[in-house]
Amino acid sequence: MKLLQKEIISLGTFIFVMSIAQIWAIPSDTTGIDSIEVEHASSNGEVDNIHGEINSIANGQYNRIPLILSEAKSYFVEAVIADKYGDTLEVIYLIDKIVDLLEGAEQLGELSAEDQEEFDRFEKTLLHVYENHLETMDQVETPIAIASLKDELSAFLEPLEIEINGSKFRVIDDRDGHIPLIANKRVDQAIKFFQTKGRRNFEIWLSRYPVYGDLIIDILKKNELPEELIFHAMVESGLNPKAYSRAHAAGMWQFVSATAKKYGLNRNWWVDERRDPVKSTQAAADYLKDLYLEFDDWYLAIAAYNAGSGRVNRAIQLHQTRDFWRLNSLPRETKNHLSTFLATAIIARNPEEYGFDITSGEPFIFDEVTLDRSADLTVLANCAGISVKELKIYNPDLRQFATPPDEPYTLKIPPQTQDRFLERFTALPDEQRFAPQYIIHRVKKGENLWLIARKYNVSLHDIVSVNKIKIYTRLQIGHKLTIPVPGTQVSTLLTTTAGNEEKTIYKVKRGDTLSYIALRFGTTARRIRQLNGLRYGAIIYQGQKLTVPSTSRGSKSLTEKTNPIKELYTVRKGDTLGRIALRYGTSVSKIKRWNGIKRGDYIYPGQKLVIFIQES
Repeated sequence: MKLLQKEIISLGTFIFVMSIAQIWAIPSDTTGIDSIEVEHASSNGEVDNIHGEINSIANGQYNRIPLILSEAKSYFVEAVIADKYGDTLEVIYLIDKIVDLLEGAEQLGELSAEDQEEFDRFEKTLLHVYENHLETMDQVETPIAIASLKDELSAFLEPLEIEINGSKFRVIDDRDGHIPLIANKRVDQAIKFFQTKGRRNFEIWLSRYPVYGDLIIDILKKNELPEELIFHAMVESGLNPKAYSRAHAAGMWQFVSATAKKYGLNRNWWVDERRDPVKSTQAAADYLKDLYLEFDDWYLAIAAYNAGSGRVNRAIQLHQTRDFWRLNSLPRETKNHLSTFLATAIIARNPEEYGFDITSGEPFIFDEVTLDRSADLTVLANCAGISVKELKIYNPDLRQFATPPDEPYTLKIPPQTQDRFLERFTALPDEQRFAPQYIIHRVKKGENLWLIARKYNVSLHDIVSVNKIKIYTRLQIGHKLTIPVPGTQVSTLLTTTAGNEEKTIYKVKRGDTLSYIALRFGTTARRIRQLNGLRYGAIIYQGQKLTVPSTSRGSKSLTEKTNPIKELYTVRKGDTLGRIALRYGTSVSKIKRWNGIKRGDYIYPGQKLVIFIQES
């Protein structure tokens, strides 16, 4: 009977995934559409459908776009399945992986028409499924939350109405040295949206304001810029350092690659400084100063930040006016952006007047230490006395589990911990402090990138990223490739093949999920499935023995943990189920089940929630 139930569940999941795959092939115009194949993961972690990559290499060229899309689709299918099984942490992890892949595409230059069409189709599908099908996670915590919200807001706001005899508006604030705050019909609509349909998102935005507000406003003031510009960042990203948009813009200030490079923000395989709150805010200040010097009007400068200077100048010439509200040829997104900016600034002046609580939070303050060589984040986190997850919150620009190897890196750590960090770090031997994060491979006859990736058990995408391989690159015999590997695995790779990684046996406990086990052992749920021959959607059970990779990433083995203990958590202002789940390393669906919370129910400050945790 149990076997039959498992088969029914697996069949149901397969049908659901295939129904989602159908969406891939549905652009806005549904005429003449071909079906699309969903790739399945192979036993070594790469995608089976690699025909395009092999054919390209056979022709002496390498087109990276099909690889990126293939990997992204594979992660996408995993995310959908993880969501169906209530695995919140796995879904968040996979969406982050997808965003990293999509961001990598912007480095490749101009795409062919066919690649661009497929790329756009995937992004539309990702947002469609994110908005309509994912149920187990708190969506506002993910990098693509802001893109989803902007789509909702665009549908909510009515088309701009032009007043022939002048725009009708109310002046809210017009102090010297500040951006004038006015309200008109569109601004009022945006305020209403945040009070109703967009309320949950706006509460998250407000909760981040006390965290990053002082830092951003301080930089703006040092650059003699009005402090209201922080609300421009709030609208761009929700003050989320890891925000990502369909325009391939990233970070709090949503820089695209070209503009980021112009204003000194570095992006490579190791770091993306667009995600650094300090560096990106300084770059944004420089950019906004240039735009204000060009237009001498803050509304036009903000519009140019969103749409580009050229487009705003063309609109001014076309309409023969510098009144933003009369530039009807500007994109709808740009019109919405300024209205939303004004609505956000007006609400934030007095949140209680508009029905929002005044939130509090720990400000983003930190100590800094400079590292001359590449170091593993696990080692750095231990020296700082925090988890790797916390270290990455302090350093959201880091894209890998190590600092860059080719240049000094300034690491942010919790305040008042610099002395303790340096004492612990300098006490370690060099081989532990500065573990190598890569090895050099010389290409041999008959090898291609896919075979090399299999040999070292790393992602093909990572190899082409770290070696700056563009869309078309010829792979030659004798060519030296840098193979990125975590420092803790280098010694193994130098002496053995990639398939001989160290492993341990773990006994599943009540409440475990694959992503929870993977997080503790510093691996992925995908890798655990591969090692144990588990199908997607396969259910693990209490007492089951699983083979898991054993690396220094994992802290204590879960086999050393006792049974779960019950804890009573008091909900605070700004809390969401997703945040609470991440804090305790569990899932939203479990918290709902433990507390009898039904779909659509809200949590509120002061509410008591039962949480089961593992005692260390």
